[in-house]
Amino acid sequence: MTSVTHTIAGGVGRIVLNRPDMGNAIDMGLAEDLLTAAQACAEDASVRCVVLSGAGRMFCVGGDIGSFAAAGDQMGTFLRALADKLHEAVLVLSRMDKPLVVAVHGPAAGAGLSLVTLGDIVLASEASHFTAAYTGIGVTPDGGMSWALPRLVGLRTAQDMILTNRRVSAAEAASLGLITRTVAAEALEAEVEAVVAKLVAAPTRALGAARKLLVDGQTRGLAEQLEAEAATIAAAADGAEGREGIGAFLAKRKPDFTAV
Repeated sequence: MTSVTHTIAGGVGRIVLNRPDMGNAIDMGLAEDLLTAAQACAEDASVRCVVLSGAGRMFCVGGDIGSFAAAGDQMGTFLRALADKLHEAVLVLSRMDKPLVVAVHGPAAGAGLSLVTLGDIVLASEASHFTAAYTGIGVTPDGGMSWALPRLVGLRTAQDMILTNRRVSAAEAASLGLITRTVAAEALEAEVEAVVAKLVAAPTRALGAARKLLVDGQTRGLAEQLEAEAATIAAAADGAEGREGIGAFLAKRKPDFTAV
C-alpha cells in the first residue's frame, strides 16, 4: 500500500497522506510518494485544483520519530536526506500553477503543520488542533514552517508556537489566520467540495499567477511588485481566460473558464 495516494478526476487532483495507523507520520517512503503525487498533479494540465488531506483520525503528526531513531549514529544524515526529499515536495506544491486546498480533519503537528501552511485555502474541522512539536523532541522546524508561519500569523505568535510548543485549537487557528476557517466535523467534506467546485470553475491560469504574486510579494519591494502586477495583468488580459472573462462580463453572461 502506497503511503500517499493520488487521483485525478473532474479537474481535481486529490492527494491523501495514507499511513493512518501511524498518524500519517512522514518517513522517507511518504516523502517520496508525496513528491510523486505532487509532481503528477502539478504537471497534469487537466488538473485545475489540488486537495491535500490525510487518511484516518489525524491529518499528520509530523515526522516518523521511530525512523529517526532507527538511523542510530546516522540520525543527522538521515534527517537531512528526509528533509531534503520533503522539501522537494513542498516546493512543487508551493510553485504549481493551480490552487491548493488543505482539508484538516484532525491533529496537525510538526511537518504536518508545515503542510497546512502551504494551503491557499485551509478548511479545518472544529476538532482539529495544531502544534509545532519540533522543540518537544529537541529539534528544529522543517517543511518551510520557519518561513511560512511568521508570514501567516506574525513573528510573535510564530515564536510562541515554535518555542513553547503550545497547542493551538482550530478556533484560535482561524482567528490567527493560520487556517481559512473552521467547519463542523460532519460538514467538512461537503465544504471542501463546495470550495473545490468554485476553484475548478475559476480561471486556473489567473489563479496560478495570482498565487505567485502573493508569495513573491512577501519578499519584494513595492516598486518591484507593482511591475510584476502590471506585467501579470497584461499577460492575463491577452490570454484566453482574460478574453473569456471580459467578454462574458460585457455580454452579461457567466464566463466558462473550463472551455478555454
